[in-house]
Amino acid sequence: MRKRLRWALYALSTLLTVAVLAAGVLYVLGGARLNRTYAIAVGPVAVRTDDASVERGRHLADAMTLCTSCHGDDLSGGVILDEPMIARIYASNLTRGFGGVGSSYSDEDYVRAIRHGVNSQGRGVMIMHSDAYNRLGAADLAALIAYLKSVPPVDNEVPRTRAAALGRMMLPLGVFDSESLPLIPAEVIDHTAPIPEVPEPGRSPEYGRYLVSIALCQMCHGEGLKGAPPIDVGAPPGPDITVYAMAGGWSESQFIETVRTGTTPYGKALDPEFMPWEVYGRMTDDELAAIRTYMASLGS
Repeated sequence: MRKRLRWALYALSTLLTVAVLAAGVLYVLGGARLNRTYAIAVGPVAVRTDDASVERGRHLADAMTLCTSCHGDDLSGGVILDEPMIARIYASNLTRGFGGVGSSYSDEDYVRAIRHGVNSQGRGVMIMHSDAYNRLGAADLAALIAYLKSVPPVDNEVPRTRAAALGRMMLPLGVFDSESLPLIPAEVIDHTAPIPEVPEPGRSPEYGRYLVSIALCQMCHGEGLKGAPPIDVGAPPGPDITVYAMAGGWSESQFIETVRTGTTPYGKALDPEFMPWEVYGRMTDDELAAIRTYMASLGS
């Protein structure tokens, strides 16, 4: 009996030791992932502060890139995740007010943050959609920066993003990552890719493809807009939306009306938590028509 007890205690001690060692290794690996730095040299971007450029940047932020969804309507920052046992993740104050990055960011800092998902300390930013914003054309990138520099200052000192011990240990396991929503986009971006040019605006499939690429449509609907698994627990799968633009699907006016009102031609209401139609509905008719034209080209 004593011999069995001794062996049971030995086995339990070994298991606990292995568990502690494994937790320690995961904690170290998680910290290394969080603290990884990226040395990214960015070229000059011609940021113009004329009214037309600032207005274009405002339109991009308000109608396409979902900036206000994380940073707030006044871009003064906000809470993205508040799970004390795992992590507290905050969106920065982008204004020039107290606690905002706008008072210290250079144009190059904005380029690193937007295109590369890297902050001014060289670390990757969590849950920053730079994997999509990396596709912004040069003129639109410059316009977005011009707008961010123009917004009124708001005093709001946002707490630092922090991962708890359990969260750090989960990071190396890829628990928080998905193909369409990487936790740290800087890890998957091609940082050597040149800044593309904006296609000629119009109701063309080329311009529609560009708008889809920067408006995060592919995050939920997949690269070809033909559907994708849920991006988070409790979220529905992203449907195939190319079928709506095929023969027998929605007309151009029906598609535009659906995005404007959040109600499909069949009377179904779209949940704004998962389909931000209230944001996308601010696009112009030409922009929405271009997106539908692109969708039709995928379904043919």
